[in-house]
Amino acid sequence: MTQTSENVTWLTQGAYSQLKAELEYLSGPARTEIAVKIAAAREEGDLRENGGYHAAKEEQGKMELRVRQLTQLLEHAKVGEAPADDGVVEPGMVVTIAFDGDPDDTMKFLLASREYASADIETYSPQSPLGSGVNGKKMGEDAEYELPNGKKASVRILEAKPYTG
Repeated sequence: MTQTSENVTWLTQGAYSQLKAELEYLSGPARTEIAVKIAAAREEGDLRENGGYHAAKEEQGKMELRVRQLTQLLEHAKVGEAPADDGVVEPGMVVTIAFDGDPDDTMKFLLASREYASADIETYSPQSPLGSGVNGKKMGEDAEYELPNGKKASVRILEAKPYTG
């Protein structure tokens, strides 16, 4: 789970270790594998019409982008504990909201970056319209955010608890 404050991203030890392992794999064995694919495709001849070569180069580009993202994330990461259980919505919290203040129309989600998306609960980024609308609010407060069609929607914060999954 993350907690972003300016350029710092707070990570649990488990999340940090998982991201570091992914970076090490992409920077080592995965780079070697893609270089072998590119070399093999290059040997097939004319590169202008070589689908395997172009697919391997595209895969290499995506992998290098992910390496840069992980490197930047880990450079600014601090390993720590979950956010305080103080009822304030922040990254790393499971938030329960009621749409337009209707206690029967509720949704529960994890406020976190995509690296921490969980299969057991829907995840919204703190930079998403809903995420930025509720971030920093307290239980019982109302928040407003912009829908994709440009209209405004309002929600009431019913609960904010640290994610323990």
